[in-house]
Amino acid sequence: MALLLTEQDVRDLASMEDAIGALESAHKSQGAGRAVNDPRRRLRAPHGAVAIMPGGDAETGYLGFKTAFYAAGAVHVLLYDMNERKLAAIVQANWLGTLRTGAASGVATKYMARETEGQTVGIIGTGTQARTQVTAVCAVRNVSRVLAYGRDENRRQAFAESISERAGVPVELVDNGQAAGEADIVIAATNASSPVLEGAWLKPGAHVNAIGSNSLLRRELDMEAVTRADAIVVDDREQTALESGDLQEPIERGIVDLARLPELGDVIAGGESVRRSDNDITLFESHGIGLWDVALATHVYRAAVAQERGNEVDI
Repeated sequence: MALLLTEQDVRDLASMEDAIGALESAHKSQGAGRAVNDPRRRLRAPHGAVAIMPGGDAETGYLGFKTAFYAAGAVHVLLYDMNERKLAAIVQANWLGTLRTGAASGVATKYMARETEGQTVGIIGTGTQARTQVTAVCAVRNVSRVLAYGRDENRRQAFAESISERAGVPVELVDNGQAAGEADIVIAATNASSPVLEGAWLKPGAHVNAIGSNSLLRRELDMEAVTRADAIVVDDREQTALESGDLQEPIERGIVDLARLPELGDVIAGGESVRRSDNDITLFESHGIGLWDVALATHVYRAAVAQERGNEVDI
């Protein structure tokens, strides 16, 4: 019997702190060679497209994959118990995907951003993904205010109200990306096809989380934003090669050596900061990997079993 877990189950059973802990542990396992990830595969057809994202962690004993059928907005994680050799759960994963993407930036910020009091967060993009991004950063750093820029006025206002309530941090709506890009911690959370964050805006010591460039057709950072980075960390090198619109040109021109870029798991397992000084600019290129989905689905499944949540199905 497998557990069927709904979107509401995920919301009830996983907090941002839970998600950050799950992803941090998964990346530590990955850095130690105990967790595996395979890049996202997209299959396109005339009337729809599906993506498959596998991953697994020997530390927890679970592996599986996320599937996303974009035409219907149907997103699920199939979670397998390696020890019991069974399908453990089918998890509805729209919110899970949004939560884990924010949590990954929280983990990266924890290990890469400076630790100072009263930091300012700048966010470019004020959609659903932006909310979990800021919430995650506020969970790992002392944030005094958020500077938010987005093109849609109604979404900007809704974002400000949501973050003020969730994180207890004042949000200032700004008129352009530069105002947000001059913060201590800068987040680009858009689906832009041309740069929305310029390297000239970044101040010494800034940390950048770039989450929207998960396709070679998308690009959030200009060349200077990449070349000014003293340290660049990726979630998965193989997926970076296939998807990173931000890094494609720097890699092709020999400015960035993909083979030498550390994965987030390397940073966590190694226990050494990627910063050499407080003035270093650091960049986390986030593409979204299946290991994250499996890690968070594992937490949700375990919590559901402990609290007797979910519906058993015979498959």
